[in-house]
Amino acid sequence: MTAVEVDPAPVAGQERPSGRSGRSGRSGRWWVPWLFLAPALVLFLYFKFIPMGNALVMSFQNVQPFLGNQWVGQDNYVKVVTSDGFQQAAWHTVLLAVFQTAGSMLLGLVLALLMEGQSRRLTFIRSAAFLPVVVPMAVIAELWRIMYHPTGDGMLNSLLGLVGLGPSGFINDPHTSMASVIATGVWRGAPYDMMIFLAGLAGVNRDLYEAAIVDGASRWRRLLHVTLPGLRSVFSILFILAAIRGLRVFTEVYLLTNGGPNGSTEVVMTLITKLGLEQNRLGVASAGAVLLFLATLLLTVVVSVLRRREKE
Repeated sequence: MTAVEVDPAPVAGQERPSGRSGRSGRSGRWWVPWLFLAPALVLFLYFKFIPMGNALVMSFQNVQPFLGNQWVGQDNYVKVVTSDGFQQAAWHTVLLAVFQTAGSMLLGLVLALLMEGQSRRLTFIRSAAFLPVVVPMAVIAELWRIMYHPTGDGMLNSLLGLVGLGPSGFINDPHTSMASVIATGVWRGAPYDMMIFLAGLAGVNRDLYEAAIVDGASRWRRLLHVTLPGLRSVFSILFILAAIRGLRVFTEVYLLTNGGPNGSTEVVMTLITKLGLEQNRLGVASAGAVLLFLATLLLTVVVSVLRRREKE
């Protein structure tokens, strides 16, 4: 009789080596995920990354269509940075980003606290409150333009008249145009922040609330010492998203005021559009776009580093 060889039993804590077929099967199909990603990567490459590279090159050139571009080095960047119009637009962009970020996060947190729960009615209300996020910005801008009608029979001016306040010019008045654009951005961005806050509230440890109630903490103290610390990571994420959204603001400003009146709402994106498409100064416009990209990248990196330090 021929002796049958039996594999020795594995020693405790020692894993049995896997077969070659499993390794080769997994390693032989590494290209499958990339195959599914290929169409999206090609679109990103053609419509995003290649234009970004071209804009970087054009920022160092005096772009002359059909005549040939001339290399001017850093002259475009010097013109952008020293331009009074760009400095004013940059200040408006920062102002808009700060107030829209703070306003949308604060309103989103209040809405999330009011709509937290599992009731079906709350589900319907949350869906209704989220509608401004999914409605196209062109529709929202037109609705707010109607509400901002500067005459006394306008919608918002009619409401102001009920409390004895005079009609306001809103987006047609240089003194109130920026505040009007900020209000529109806060109204549209708050529901998005609300949904992220709701997801964060679901992850807060409920035992902490029960312990705080046992200790006799009021709702305000529970909010300060339990809810807000539990939402620290959510605040960091929302701050990055809202700040980037604020720095790159364009659509609502372009549709509501197009930078007017008298440049009171001019932001970097609308200024770049005018320089490139209206004044045909593509090199200077590309330099402004690169500076805006670097500012957004720097903000993202700084916030990410601060988050890592807090975790450590």
